[in-house]
Amino acid sequence: MPEQAKIPLGKLLIRKGVISEDQLRIALIEQKRSGEPLGKMLISLGFVTEATMREALSENLHTPSADLNSLVVDAIALKLIPKDVAKRYRVFPIVYERDTDNLVLAMSDTANIVALDQISAMLVQGITITPLLVNESDIQRAIDQYYGFELSIDGILHEIETGEVNYASLGTVSDEYSQPMVRLIDALLADAVQNGASDIHFEPEQGFLRVRYRIDGILRQIRSLHKSYWPAMAVRLKVISNMNIAETRAPQDGRISIKFSSRQIDFRASAQPTTHGENIVLRVLDRQKGIVPLDGLGLGENELTLLRLMIARPHGVILVTGPTGSGKTTTLYSILNHINTESVNIMTLEDPVEYPMNMIRQTSVNESAKMGFAEGIRSMMRQDPDIILVGEIRDRETAEMAFAAAMTGHQVYSTLHTNSAIGSVSRLLDIGIVPDIMAGNIIGIVAQRLVRRLCQYCREPFTADNLERKLLGLGAEAAPAVIHRAAGCQRCGHQGYKGRLAIMELLKMNGELDELVGRRASARELKAAAHAAGFHTLVDDGMRRVLEGVTTLEEVSRVVDLTDRLS
Repeated sequence: MPEQAKIPLGKLLIRKGVISEDQLRIALIEQKRSGEPLGKMLISLGFVTEATMREALSENLHTPSADLNSLVVDAIALKLIPKDVAKRYRVFPIVYERDTDNLVLAMSDTANIVALDQISAMLVQGITITPLLVNESDIQRAIDQYYGFELSIDGILHEIETGEVNYASLGTVSDEYSQPMVRLIDALLADAVQNGASDIHFEPEQGFLRVRYRIDGILRQIRSLHKSYWPAMAVRLKVISNMNIAETRAPQDGRISIKFSSRQIDFRASAQPTTHGENIVLRVLDRQKGIVPLDGLGLGENELTLLRLMIARPHGVILVTGPTGSGKTTTLYSILNHINTESVNIMTLEDPVEYPMNMIRQTSVNESAKMGFAEGIRSMMRQDPDIILVGEIRDRETAEMAFAAAMTGHQVYSTLHTNSAIGSVSRLLDIGIVPDIMAGNIIGIVAQRLVRRLCQYCREPFTADNLERKLLGLGAEAAPAVIHRAAGCQRCGHQGYKGRLAIMELLKMNGELDELVGRRASARELKAAAHAAGFHTLVDDGMRRVLEGVTTLEEVSRVVDLTDRLS
């Protein structure tokens, strides 16, 4: 693809309606006198703001830009570029991405080849640089603000232990970065994001504070801090998540939004009073990870075709089931992203909205404003939707409204807490949906679990024994099967696993299944009819992934019951 031609900066700004021809003429005359770059001259004359100029230059140079004031800075990145080098070349290191050996570098002039060459030569061999266009004044402010302050967690803790913390200044904005407790919270949030955590737990005990991250679905203890740190840390967390700092006896919810490595990261905060103080848990909502392409869900070829066929049905209910933390929301957002075009009106009702998406009308459930799921669906039906996403079917009223929407020509997506796709039918009956309404109105049901992905650098191959072959569904006459076990290395933090993947079962409803549902057939009958139509269970999909070498039998057995395979 040929590189796009650059438009002269003045013409670009006129085309965008930011400046007039007269203003450009004045700036060009002043530029000839002073020799300053045109962009700087337009800013000094007050014709454009720095933010507008940054966006225009970003578009012209085809380089990403960012607002440095809202970014979280990485202590490791800061150590890679000395302060005098940062000042000389007007650059600022934002984050060092360890997985790819990449340094994201804020620059006021991303076309400065000399600066990039000099900095590349200074860095350890193999580290690449990704330039990010940032206002020069922001870079200068960041250099003064961050250099000279300790940014590593250990360093900040040492600083707190040796000096007194000014509790009163924790909620103030002025010079807040000099406060060690502010930097400690920022460092913990940045560390959690870099390590791929989905949740951060701050848990006060009688004599200490435990900090744990949930990584790949498993909680890991990261730090144990003295209990005297917690009051100040809790105040800071409440301030940035807009909670009431004076309220310590009632549960509270809040939200934090920061930029990390030029991408937006949101945290959903929850405070819960306990016997030893307030327990605060942050759910990490990474928009980049939250939406994956449909073919990136890890489905087999047949299952992917089946899912596409289900999505293509114009009206009916599609359910995604599984326990909390099984990736249901990610699957639903991926499906919505796939069908999100200008020709359809997609509306969602969530508790709360986790990932904002363009063109989709998203609404948060608000019980205090009498806006529950059932009321929300009733209201949305008057907004001319084509596709409706209901965050969760919890009760009879919500279920009835969802099916009513499907019966009036809408496509409805929702989640349900059940253990399997076939178990969803029993759950809906239990809620109070009559079989006649279910039959013909359910397009399909997706059940899923998340299993940890084997580290591809240290996994150990071995030949499956007789018991393992039976679990894998291999007959006695089949060739020897080579599967893998977890080992552990530096790349995966000595866990043996890095990242997660979904195992899924897709139940596409057909005439026979609808008839069985309509006459309240048993789960056994439904299962037999589904298998006759080519249905593959969660266990089948898990065994496929084990044979592919991407996970282990132990990991699959952690999330699904394998005992049926032994009978």
